[in-house]
Amino acid sequence: MPRTTFPFAAHDVSILARSLSRELEALSQKPSHVQMLNMLARSAGYQNYQHFRAQAQAQDRLDHPPALPAPAVVDFRRVERTARHFTPSGQLIRWPPKAHQRLLCLWVLWSVVPPAQVLTEAQINERLTAEHLFGDHALLRRALFDQGLVTRTPDCRQYRRLEQPPPAEAAALIRHIRLRRDAPDSKSR
Repeated sequence: MPRTTFPFAAHDVSILARSLSRELEALSQKPSHVQMLNMLARSAGYQNYQHFRAQAQAQDRLDHPPALPAPAVVDFRRVERTARHFTPSGQLIRWPPKAHQRLLCLWVLWSVVPPAQVLTEAQINERLTAEHLFGDHALLRRALFDQGLVTRTPDCRQYRRLEQPPPAEAAALIRHIRLRRDAPDSKSR
């Protein structure tokens, strides 16, 4: 296992030497490796070696932050194919046969559930009924719960949207559906 090195610096060598001398005089025998590490750390103003080490690691993390993750790649063909399941005004026409398309559609439905608000079963049913045309709001409500997009009480009377960032493809589909809904020609249909 590679050894981690921690730079050691003292602001005043005289204070360091005096502190080490006092600690060495107090010992009746030769100090162990751990005792010596603790003495050096205390001489530099830390509580012990672990405190010194934690400070050095934190400083290193601040000086060298991890690289940002690469932006997620969006499969726009998949988004486009899934968008075909929506009307120009943004209503879900049919329940897609493919699981990945169903999940993307659920994210669109998730986006119309108000955040940080408790809805009764009747209220969530009303919202879902307004968002689809195939007449099965119960299927959509259960699927939202099963996918972890909403939570509900054990008696299924109250529902709440679970706040989380949508995956890149879901975010692209949500944006696309919102743009279609906001388009002037979609309101007349």
